[in-house]
Amino acid sequence: MLKISAALLAAILLSTAGVHAQTRTLGIGHVARTDDVNAIDIDVLPDGQGLPPGSGSAVEGRTVYAARCSTCHGPTGKEGPYDLLVGGQDSLRTARPLKTVGSFWPYATTLWDYINRAMPFAEPRSLTADDVYAVTAYVLFLNGIVTEHQVVSQETLAQVKMPNRTGFVPDDRANENLPRK
Repeated sequence: MLKISAALLAAILLSTAGVHAQTRTLGIGHVARTDDVNAIDIDVLPDGQGLPPGSGSAVEGRTVYAARCSTCHGPTGKEGPYDLLVGGQDSLRTARPLKTVGSFWPYATTLWDYINRAMPFAEPRSLTADDVYAVTAYVLFLNGIVTEHQVVSQETLAQVKMPNRTGFVPDDRANENLPRK
């Protein structure tokens, strides 16, 4: 009986210690406010959901690209020294595929999302929405996907047809509860 009681007491103490540790506060931080969450809720989906208001064309994008992007990607997106943005069409099925915006990316909206989140590398999220639309249009123009004067915006970007849009296998699973690793 004593062994059972000691085991029961140990189980109770251990289970309440976990609850206590979870409810203890450290006196730092605060509960996330709506404006805190909205400031980091910047994801954009392939269908354009999440794109903010704004617009731009390759004409405006050329200036922004020259000032903020060309150091890393070269004057025409083909030179580097970092990731090449232009070229590679019809190379994906070769022994040496060149994965660029024009050859690999399936959606123009995800290009906008990436530029908005991560570029320029040294100052991510420093471009305005209009600058991001303009740079997106310019990179698409360099790849022959849009015209120089074509305006891309919240309303039009999802309709841009990328050359590799059908190159990915769609995930057709219906909202399944898949096990997490």
